[in-house]
Amino acid sequence: MRTLIVTAFMSLDGVMEAPGGEPGYRNTGWTFKHVEFDEAAYEIKSREQEEAGALLMGRRSYEVFAPVWPSMEEFAGYNAMPRYVVSTTLEGEDPRWPATVLRSVEEVAALKETEGGPIIVHGSAELGRSLADAGLVDRYHLLVFPLLLGAGKRLFSDADKDAVKLRPVEHEAYSNGIQKQVFDVVH
Repeated sequence: MRTLIVTAFMSLDGVMEAPGGEPGYRNTGWTFKHVEFDEAAYEIKSREQEEAGALLMGRRSYEVFAPVWPSMEEFAGYNAMPRYVVSTTLEGEDPRWPATVLRSVEEVAALKETEGGPIIVHGSAELGRSLADAGLVDRYHLLVFPLLLGAGKRLFSDADKDAVKLRPVEHEAYSNGIQKQVFDVVH
């Protein structure tokens, strides 16, 4: 069974919306507008590309990434690996960045049963919440920024459910206040 990892840039109050400058959110670009850059904090991002066997996204993230990521050298690993998009509305893949369309969380569960390296979920707040609520998330890679953003899409669901225990695997604090937090989900 493959490991499913949700990776996210997140404010201290749990917001993960538009960290890189995506349009439509009042605090867009918050990862670089409000926090000094420290290259060490992003080491985990390179490691994710080296270790992942597939990239999984929701439709909205795919539509934002597809026109941009194929030409970015820093995403060469993601550009070379199989990509999957979970969507009930996507008509077809973007020819600039082909991906297999999955129509349900159940299809993601079936993908986890296949052979291969870890499946990494990038961006995709709604998908991340759905996968967690379905018990499919095995690990979280979080870069928590020292910001309170208030409103915005959040990583964690507000569904009324039983507690989910997490086991800390890795953590580090950086000079700019970013904290790396890696947790395994205890199933």
